[in-house]
Amino acid sequence: MCGIVGYVGNGAVSDILLGGLKNLEYRGYDSAGIALNDNGKIDIFKAPGKLGNLYAEVEGKKLPASGGIGHIRWATHGKATADNAHPHLSNDGRLALVHNGIIENYKSLREELEKDGYTFYSETDTEAAVHLFEREYKKCGSLEQAVVAGVKYLKGAFAFCIMHDSEPDKIVAVRQNAPLVVGLGKEENYIASDIPAIVGKVQRIICLNDGEIAVVTRKDVKIYDFTGKEIERQPEYIGFNPEVISKRGYPHFMLKEINEQPGIVRHLLQDAYADGGEIPCLPKVNAGAAAKAERIEIIACGTSLHAAAVAGFVFEEWLKIPVSVVAASEYIYRRPLTNEKTLVIGISQSGETADTITAVKKAKETGAHILVLTNREDSSIVRYADSLLPLKAGIEVSVAATKSYTAQLTCLYLLGLMLAGHRQSLPAEELKKLRAELQHLPSKMENVLAESAKIKDCVEKLKNYRQMIYIARGINLATAMEGALKLKEISYVNANGYPAGELKHGPIALLDENMPVLAVLTPGSRIYDKMISNCEEAKARHAFLAGVTFDNDTEADRLFDLLLTVPAVAEEFSPLILNLPLQLLAYYVAAALGREVDQPRNLAKSVTVE
Repeated sequence: MCGIVGYVGNGAVSDILLGGLKNLEYRGYDSAGIALNDNGKIDIFKAPGKLGNLYAEVEGKKLPASGGIGHIRWATHGKATADNAHPHLSNDGRLALVHNGIIENYKSLREELEKDGYTFYSETDTEAAVHLFEREYKKCGSLEQAVVAGVKYLKGAFAFCIMHDSEPDKIVAVRQNAPLVVGLGKEENYIASDIPAIVGKVQRIICLNDGEIAVVTRKDVKIYDFTGKEIERQPEYIGFNPEVISKRGYPHFMLKEINEQPGIVRHLLQDAYADGGEIPCLPKVNAGAAAKAERIEIIACGTSLHAAAVAGFVFEEWLKIPVSVVAASEYIYRRPLTNEKTLVIGISQSGETADTITAVKKAKETGAHILVLTNREDSSIVRYADSLLPLKAGIEVSVAATKSYTAQLTCLYLLGLMLAGHRQSLPAEELKKLRAELQHLPSKMENVLAESAKIKDCVEKLKNYRQMIYIARGINLATAMEGALKLKEISYVNANGYPAGELKHGPIALLDENMPVLAVLTPGSRIYDKMISNCEEAKARHAFLAGVTFDNDTEADRLFDLLLTVPAVAEEFSPLILNLPLQLLAYYVAAALGREVDQPRNLAKSVTVE
């Protein structure tokens, strides 16, 4: 969730570090800092708050340097202060370090190091590591040897970049349960926690694996394991260009990414049906093994959990087997019935979500077939996968997930249809009909986005409410939950989603003229009349009533104070299109309130700690 960048070379080191951190700003926001190795002296600049505060701190103080490391922090141990910001400096002032992750045994290390005479100046777990490596360096006089010796004392998740002033042309990088990549340039090399930091700088990268150490100089990169044994590693080519981290004229990345969704769905469908058949082709999924499952468990967190809930609904309908959807953080501590007859689907946009990785790892130990959905094929979760379903959504910069959610839904639909074809649990004619429905969706989604001004015009009616209830039934309960989450994440309105039938079992006590209710409806469904009754209950309590429904809904006009419509689609696929106005509504409310849309407070894009 924090961001790391490192650089060794002849370039303008401070500018390169600050630029890399700017591209990683979505990963954290509490504080930021850089350390410059100035040929015999390490200069550190740090500032709490947004990255702009660090820019101001560095302005006018830029020094020549051969290399440097930078960090943008999302606080775990210690408040957002300059003392707690990274980089951290050793007591002798000669070794600097940045860190992502959590050192689980930092308390015992701190006690041990304090007994050895080391003084601590921060509340962080990271400071134990910098003093540990200083101690080991004094024993051997070699940075890489000190790191090899030091990591043996550490427990937890960590990615480090470490410098010493006596070795100015060198950064040592370490990975253990936290992502880190090395970018290979000409007479210069980079290190980063995520590819956006180095997009446009290099074309080749080396993704470090757990238990690996990279010794990076301007001319060379060598990889070692934690015993100090050298490892041969072939670089791979980056598939991104600088345009993917550009707003392309949009005021925020979130709005840009919302508008990218029809194209993502279209490309996923084109790839899956490229052979012209009625059953999707997903080449990295072991269809035979997955289709033999007697039950399915879907594990995810946050927005991905809502996509999982939609899949749980349609998979039971299409595959005729039980499906359970579990929050990864809960799965870890349960005793589930997972076994070798279970298909376990782990969903993580980043592929680095710590809870989901831990849950998938636990499931794999039972002999279950593990199928992973992720946007990053080079991510940590992939190493546990028996089958892989890439989202192909491209880099998502805004913290609030939009296009990755739509890609998850689309891939889960394709997976369900593929499994139904292999299990023969749906007739061929039904598969053909569902394929046709799916293929019309991108153009219908484009129609919704083309009329986004209508949604923007509704903001004045909603922006002053400080709380809100979303309701739905059936497959779109997840849509209501996701819509509420988006509004909550980026506007800080206390929005909560409920099953509409549960409104009268408690939440109805909250209803009055200060508590708006937003209902997600699908006319023509067997639950539509029940939804209308639930909406009548809210209206009778003087709640401002908003609705999102199909454009063929003739019943809703008389009832709702605010009505947003989308083109009608098959109910199974309605979450893909009904979610769009909810995303736009959340966006425009947050923008009207002056929120930092792409970087909401207290949130990070990738949650890499449990």
